[in-house]
Amino acid sequence: FTLIELMIVVAIIGILAAIALPAYQDYTKRSHVSEGLSLAGGAKASVTEFYSSNNRMPSDNASAGLAAASDIKGNAVNSVTVEDGVITIAYNSKVDDGKTLILSPTTGAGAVAWKCKTGDIDAKFVPSNCR
Repeated sequence: FTLIELMIVVAIIGILAAIALPAYQDYTKRSHVSEGLSLAGGAKASVTEFYSSNNRMPSDNASAGLAAASDIKGNAVNSVTVEDGVITIAYNSKVDDGKTLILSPTTGAGAVAWKCKTGDIDAKFVPSNCR
């Protein structure tokens, strides 16, 4: 190989790396946001059970039968809070420090359906089932 050919190969590798790194970072942040939805799964079940039993939404984590909000945490999640049935997932710096994703319940015909709201988290990190 000549020097020019080697320089071209290095330039191509540099361009590919410049494209791949931001895409990988977005991918990891999306996976961390999905972790929050997994942690909120238990809260969704508790809120639904409370609603089925009492015909009203729980006012906080304790009334829903959950641990304190700061005790429900994960690798990228600071807390999972229940307030009047609405579940708020707060993320740490692995996603965006202090940003939230909100799950709000809607009731009808004795059932509870959940709707995702992006809160203040960037919409590109939210999983497709929440968009």
